[in-house]
Amino acid sequence: MCRNIKKLRRPDTPPTAEELHDAALQFVRKISGYRVPSRANRDAFDLAVQEVAEASGRLFVGLARV
Repeated sequence: MCRNIKKLRRPDTPPTAEELHDAALQFVRKISGYRVPSRANRDAFDLAVQEVAEASGRLFVGLARV
């Protein structure tokens, strides 16, 4: 689906907060259909990016324990 999102799982280095944010931004742009949301949709868009980045961070913490 999102071919331009690079794989962040690397054996030697966890993804940075910036990498997680950038990947989340690309994902939310893709699924919402907005490259830049309107002012009316900005809060929901930004919250989605934040939540996806946080969930992704939790995923990598969990994967590191396996």
